Amino acid sequence: MKRATIGLRPTNDMARVLTAILLLLGAMAAEAANAPNVSVLVPIVGSIVGMNNVRWKTDVDLFNDSRFEANVMLSLPTAPDQPFILVTMAPGSAQHFSDIVASTFGMSEVLSPLKITTIESSRSVRVAANVYGILPAGVTPPEPIAITYSATYFPLRALSGLSFSETFRTNIGLANLGEHEAIFTLALQRAGRNVAVTRYRVSSNALVHTSVQSLFPMITKGDDFTVLVETSAPDTYVYAAVVDNETNQTHFIQP
Repeated sequence: MKRATIGLRPTNDMARVLTAILLLLGAMAAEAANAPNVSVLVPIVGSIVGMNNVRWKTDVDLFNDSRFEANVMLSLPTAPDQPFILVTMAPGSAQHFSDIVASTFGMSEVLSPLKITTIESSRSVRVAANVYGILPAGVTPPEPIAITYSATYFPLRALSGLSFSETFRTNIGLANLGEHEAIFTLALQRAGRNVAVTRYRVSSNALVHTSVQSLFPMITKGDDFTVLVETSAPDTYVYAAVVDNETNQTHFIQP
């Protein structure tokens, strides 16, 4: 018995569709192969005891809003040994890290920026971070920490609305994630005029988190002042935290 065969000849429209699909698949493969890593920064995370015996902690949430799996590296660049972890996130998933420094990295009495790198992707996962304090009487309300989504360089940055008095205290952070030492010039201003100026050297891959009084010891108190921070070093970050001395509620300030 003679075997019958049926042949299908693609029409012009089918050929165009197949060609378009092949081109799209090729472009996606090339994009995946050449995709850069994208990093964002939480300027400060920690698990540390501060004034008034408050244990400060940081929670971090990651959200993969894309339709693709995301491989993410989290690292503490200024902590001892620069520890890191790798996580894989399914499309549309979220991951919560409670007290990330202690619970995830197993460290205590540590402050560091948190670098979050989405590997082989042109788009970062979305990040949220909150700091809060643990007291014998309870927990302070969580304060959101602004996330730095770009490495844009600004030689002059302003931290405004700062106070140090019997009611409030202010801490300033200077982070240098570059390969060389960074020199920061800080000018304390009130009503647009310099009241005091100081310079501070920060070694590579280091964080300085200190009180305003330590930076400007001649200034005893003040409210609603600004600190201008100038540096020529790239890959540097600054922030401030104003804390209520009675309630220990924190207000995070970014430039």
